[in-house]
Amino acid sequence: MPSAPSAARSAARSAVRVLGLAALTLLAPAPHASAAAGWSFAPAGGGRPAFYAEGTPGSVLQDTVSVTNSGGHPVTVRLTGTGTGAPVTFAEPTVRVPARTRADVPFTVTVPAGAAPGDRTGTLVAKDADGRTATARIRLRVGGPALSALTVEHVAVHADRITYELVNRGTTVLAPKLAVRAHGLFGRVLLDRAARTLPVRLAPGTRTELSEPWPGHPALDAVDVRLTATAADGAHDTADTEARFVPWGAVAGVAAALAAGAAVTVVRLRGRRVARAAEPVSMDVELTGAAR
Repeated sequence: MPSAPSAARSAARSAVRVLGLAALTLLAPAPHASAAAGWSFAPAGGGRPAFYAEGTPGSVLQDTVSVTNSGGHPVTVRLTGTGTGAPVTFAEPTVRVPARTRADVPFTVTVPAGAAPGDRTGTLVAKDADGRTATARIRLRVGGPALSALTVEHVAVHADRITYELVNRGTTVLAPKLAVRAHGLFGRVLLDRAARTLPVRLAPGTRTELSEPWPGHPALDAVDVRLTATAADGAHDTADTEARFVPWGAVAGVAAALAAGAAVTVVRLRGRRVARAAEPVSMDVELTGAAR
């Protein structure tokens, strides 16, 4: 699929008007076409199983699709394109094709200026008024420098697991590996898992949330956890977090026992005060014989 400037869009619109109104050609269905009830949809020119496009960010790529009506009545189809992350614009999004004729419809694929290098796969879809559809695959390769970059974010320790997010900050698909290490309050190693490949593939610009099981975590300790993620071509990142493990059930039991003991002590003290208050007061008076 050759590269073309944005002005090619207006030229494509003019071309489709000519093809749609004056230059429809009698033709048998094209090979490798996707068919739906008397009409088919395929890359123009024949012999191509799919569309192939390659360009750098910001480029506009152009190709042509054929809608072939092999039936005895006109058919109207609507054309759309999805999945590549690059906008697809048809010269005419809705095409009426007379009986036993073919319409060749130019279209453009605009690669976004900020698109990351790599391969993408999408689908062109033709749909008639009765809801029947035919499709054609489109494969887009975006050129540019490859960059591998990976970050570990939002690390948190829960009761029996460690949660985190991996983010692909580069332009290549990554198959990340993860290593986990945790130290207790006095430097004791509580968890030490060597790097292993995770069951995920990260496309450029995507993130995924994962978790690491930790069923044997300590019951009482202050823990420092470190996660190290690596991938091909030097992608690397490390993230740390802290956690405090406290057996709250035991703490609550001790607190309840202490509270109960304090209550008994208070009751005893109050009992002693009441007993003392009930003792009789001596009213003896010493007579000295003195008088005024």
